[in-house]
Amino acid sequence: MKIDAIKTQIIEIPFDNTITTAIHTMRSVGCVLLTIKTDGGISGEGYLFSLNAKNIKIYNERLSKVASLLIGQDPLLIPSILKKINLAIDSIGRDSISIAALSTLDTALWDINGKANNLPLHRLFGIHHTKVKTYASGGLWLSQSIDSIINEAHEFLRQGFLAMKIRVGSSNNSVDIERVRELRKAIGQEIELMADANQGLSIDDAIALGKALEEYDLIWLEEPVNAYDYKGHAMVKKQVAIPIASCENEYSIEGVQKMLDAGGCDVVMPDLQRIGGISEMRTTAHLSNSYDISISTHIFTEQSLCVAGSVENCISVEHMPWFAEIFNEKIDIIDGYINIPERPGTGFTFNQNAIKQFNI
Repeated sequence: MKIDAIKTQIIEIPFDNTITTAIHTMRSVGCVLLTIKTDGGISGEGYLFSLNAKNIKIYNERLSKVASLLIGQDPLLIPSILKKINLAIDSIGRDSISIAALSTLDTALWDINGKANNLPLHRLFGIHHTKVKTYASGGLWLSQSIDSIINEAHEFLRQGFLAMKIRVGSSNNSVDIERVRELRKAIGQEIELMADANQGLSIDDAIALGKALEEYDLIWLEEPVNAYDYKGHAMVKKQVAIPIASCENEYSIEGVQKMLDAGGCDVVMPDLQRIGGISEMRTTAHLSNSYDISISTHIFTEQSLCVAGSVENCISVEHMPWFAEIFNEKIDIIDGYINIPERPGTGFTFNQNAIKQFNI
């Protein structure tokens, strides 16, 4: 079997309302959808995204350039293909756009491998879980009022979630504390609650906020300070009783290693696009496990499920609904869990009819 064609599509998915975190104002996500076709009739799919479709055409150009090197290659020989891709990336620059291209190609290649073996990837890799805990992440933004987040939280509960994440990290800790307090009061103690500061705090403010939030029984406080301030993370972790989650912004396993060596987090959150695709996400999980640290995957819900099912230390996946419409298959939340699909490959395929409405 050989790769005989590469196809990319550029789309933009608008949000119903502008949403904000401590560092982002978001109106849409732009995506490049990748399909790798083979002469054996099997195709593999992956995608990358950019908030507000920023530089999305540059992402497409870079992905298409690197992907062209795969024509004529055997898609089952992933290590040798990745070596070729890495050499190409080194020659043009190992930046976030190139890593995104590598990650997307890696994911699509593994999708082909699963389909070629007629196995879901979590079984091809070696199964650890048939279902995984999830939490609602597509809401409870800083841009929402307290009444709005409480209403949305109740909607999440109706959808089957038993865990959810609220954004904090505003310029006023007392505002964040009030939002968490009122949300906890509204959902009760049985529902798991996480808080994400999105790198928006100084070390001192993060410690002060973390201590104030301890009474609300949070599962974790995410990215309390700058993502690459490993010592700062460790300082917050040492003084705050709430577990610390981070590493979604790491573009290499070396960065994750630095965070782990610094003792900066209790939960590692690899992002499929940034860390290097399915291959490096699994490697990150194994590295974290050697430190007795759990992982929880970041965004890319559909295509991260195969990793969640194939590593023993994955405690949850982030449920982000932004991309649900581009897939034929849908995710059901049952008592706070997602059943990992038993379909070959990643278990998800692009819905071309739905995608048409988002074409750029």
